[in-house]
Amino acid sequence: MRVLVAGASGALGSRLVPQLIEAGHEVIGAHNSPASAELVRTLGAQPVRVNLLDARAVRKTVLENEPEAIIHQATALANMKWGRSLDKVFAKTNELRIKGTDALVAAAKEAGVRRFVAQSFAPYRYAREGGPIKTEDDPLASNHPKNAAETFEAMTYLEQKVTEFGGIALRYGGFYGDANDGLIEPVRKRQYPIVGNGGGISSWIHLEDGATAAVLALEHDGAAIYNVVAAEPAPVREWLPALAQALGAKPPRRFPKALARLFAGEAAVIMGTEARGASNAKAKRELGLTLRYPTWRTGFAATYSAISAADGPNRQPATRASHSTS
Repeated sequence: MRVLVAGASGALGSRLVPQLIEAGHEVIGAHNSPASAELVRTLGAQPVRVNLLDARAVRKTVLENEPEAIIHQATALANMKWGRSLDKVFAKTNELRIKGTDALVAAAKEAGVRRFVAQSFAPYRYAREGGPIKTEDDPLASNHPKNAAETFEAMTYLEQKVTEFGGIALRYGGFYGDANDGLIEPVRKRQYPIVGNGGGISSWIHLEDGATAAVLALEHDGAAIYNVVAAEPAPVREWLPALAQALGAKPPRRFPKALARLFAGEAAVIMGTEARGASNAKAKRELGLTLRYPTWRTGFAATYSAISAADGPNRQPATRASHSTS
């Protein structure tokens, strides 16, 4: 197929483009930075610069390039700084998930695009009740933490818009696998603590496996939502010390919930103590998803031990968040 990838130069997009080309697809790589054009071209795609928040520009791009499929992987998380308010941290990304999705879907309808795949998110979204691992049929949380409601609502909006079109929303786990992703320095500096009992469950996915899922989704008929996560979702108290060890860092600190709430906000407390994990059974069954890194245990060890060894004593600060970027 002729595929338009929005966010082609990002952490996930830059891994997706080569996989699409290897699978025989022709790729138009949409980006929103002058410096990204050469990267997209080097990856093997035809670069096109477009602001996804400009609906007229999106329409023009789609109509002129005539894609048969669109993959929406655009976010605005490069060089982001975490804060107490997730809504402030994700403000631009929330716009892309609402206005950007609206523009792409409208253009897709007009151009007769057959397939649409979009990036969503699984961690922290499922209702914090019942068992620790959730499927796509389980309800999402409705009691959002303060200063995070807009972020959760934007993801829900994207999923509704995409599936109404007949497309597929991929609920990715937390991304990892980039040499400068946003987990590395906070863990090395012991700035990422275990909060309370550390019982919040996290689901992970290596960026390469996330890209593979998007390629597979192009071949699937009909609207759907999939959790795209590795096996063995685990509590923070289990995976965070393992990550620190893989990076050669000291063990993480422990913060009581009251202290974490004061410095990091309610959302961080919920993520660290109450969040539920996600099951990948549906994606494996229906998409035929096979993972390079079946669990975070093998993935963390392979990825971060190699990064730590390569960095040696001259470590450079992380500049990109552990999430797909545009």
